[in-house]
Amino acid sequence: MWFLTRFLVFISLFTGYVSGFALQKLPLIQFDEGYTQLFGDQNLIVHRDGKSVRLTLDERTGSGFVSNDIYLHGFFSSSIKLPADYSAGVVIAFYLSNGDLYEKNHDEIDFEFLGNIRGKEWRIQTNIYGNGSTHLGREERYNLWFDPTEEFHQYSILWSLSHIIFYVDNVPIREVKRTASMGGDFPAKPMSLYATIWDGSKWATDGGKYGVNYKYAPYVTQFTDLILHGCAVDPTEKFPSCEDEAVESLRLASEITVSQRKQMESFRRKHMTYSYCYDHMRYKVVLSECVVNPAEAKRLRVYDPVTFGGIPRGHRRGKHRSRSHLAGTESI
Repeated sequence: MWFLTRFLVFISLFTGYVSGFALQKLPLIQFDEGYTQLFGDQNLIVHRDGKSVRLTLDERTGSGFVSNDIYLHGFFSSSIKLPADYSAGVVIAFYLSNGDLYEKNHDEIDFEFLGNIRGKEWRIQTNIYGNGSTHLGREERYNLWFDPTEEFHQYSILWSLSHIIFYVDNVPIREVKRTASMGGDFPAKPMSLYATIWDGSKWATDGGKYGVNYKYAPYVTQFTDLILHGCAVDPTEKFPSCEDEAVESLRLASEITVSQRKQMESFRRKHMTYSYCYDHMRYKVVLSECVVNPAEAKRLRVYDPVTFGGIPRGHRRGKHRSRSHLAGTESI
């Protein structure tokens, strides 16, 4: 009965918002309506209004929360404010995963914020795994056109049967289309929504060159404007599924308009610093779902000819150009 009730609410709300792109108008929820503390003891604090939550990392522990329900597709969003000052090695993650249910073949869709050295930009990373394909890695990394520590900005994931779209402030920044050749590498099993802050000293900032310095602790990140809008399923079902109406609603919502696509192309042209689709050092053959954009390939090759040109490191001459002139603080 609980599933039918949630499904009917999902349909009535979602179908009213898929015309054009108005997902940002979906209803916000109270923290306790959708989430439960995952870890961190007193390092997770829900604000008095019940709409916002603060996560802290200190010498003792990080912290995090998880959705009460498990979802098969949907739209998941939060406005997030990142820790200010020196935060190298600190990882804030907003992501979907089913690692607790499928230990060896889990799916994952990630937003990860990878710390910063004072005076440098926070980097944002998106990634997807399907069916335990963690050995592949489908990462993209970007700089942002704003300082994410000064105020809240919205980060969203749309996950449908055929698309995954990442948004920043309602601007699509990455689109992944499901292809037959991807097989199980496209996330397809029910997942929970997580938000965490933790110590990623070994890899997060410049490949682990700069770790967490607890002299600057506690590191505090805040989440508000919480949206959990998906098809909640019963995890005990062997083959959970969404009804045709829900699938169609998500399909319509995943249609990127002409103006949105222009925004996405502008963002990627100005702010993308890494894409697995162009990494010749990791992948000698481009993965099947990649659509190679010659302009993107050229820009990244100039930015880092070793990674994106496949030049052996021993044959590299001089240093690649600084990224600073490309990052800027301009709007998209």
